[in-house]
Amino acid sequence: MTAKCRIPANDKILVLLSRVNLQWHIMNEKEIKTLYREYENTSELSDSERMLVESAVDAAGKAYAPYSHFMVGAAILLDDGTIVKGANVENAAFPSGSCAEKTALSYSVSNFPDRFPVAIAITAISNGNITSEPVPPCGNCRQMLLEEELRTGKHFRVILAGKEKIFVLDSCASLMPLQFNKSNLNR
Repeated sequence: MTAKCRIPANDKILVLLSRVNLQWHIMNEKEIKTLYREYENTSELSDSERMLVESAVDAAGKAYAPYSHFMVGAAILLDDGTIVKGANVENAAFPSGSCAEKTALSYSVSNFPDRFPVAIAITAISNGNITSEPVPPCGNCRQMLLEEELRTGKHFRVILAGKEKIFVLDSCASLMPLQFNKSNLNR
């Protein structure tokens, strides 16, 4: 049996057709918004944020990126004022490399387990220059940053710094609104 139906163009309806029946399901559409502040340059940031971006640039300059030549630096400001830096480290076996955010976060947790991040700055250098646009963390790094917020029970700022724009988000959770976390493991 073949079913034919006319669906108004403006309606959001899922139609499931089968040999036996015709089912209509009204779909709910939802929107996710990510709020961030955008700045034109580091002079608009607070002194501690500007210093953190400078530390991320310094870390990016020390990256080992012989294959992509895309050098990423991350700097984490801990609650006691300590700054922990990390850079991407590439490997000919690409999955064996490490991202800057992951490097900095792993060092922070390993060496300062009782401290917690208050901010992270991330920047990238390509062809010898800081990228024009801010570079966001990859999905794996977003997941790791989110887990650190869950581990410490505290949100921390994310500063994504490019040459022409800087984005500041109030929390790592803003980078990953539909997040996988420990509550998913108990379902």
